[in-house]
Amino acid sequence: MLVLSRRVGESIIVGDCEVTVVEIIGCRVRLGITAPSDISVHRREVHEAILLGKLAEAHEKLDAAEVQP
Repeated sequence: MLVLSRRVGESIIVGDCEVTVVEIIGCRVRLGITAPSDISVHRREVHEAILLGKLAEAHEKLDAAEVQP
């Protein structure tokens, strides 16, 4: 894991995305993310929920295909 230190207003570049530290209040950090429109940006818990939804959908399609003769 790469660990970087940044101050408010400083950025890092990840691929085609720029991540900027917008604000630090106590132990909370607000980040601004600039990314191309074809790249999805989600919080980890949202990303995991999306993946679980896609997995459930795939299982439903598989189950439906097995039922048909």
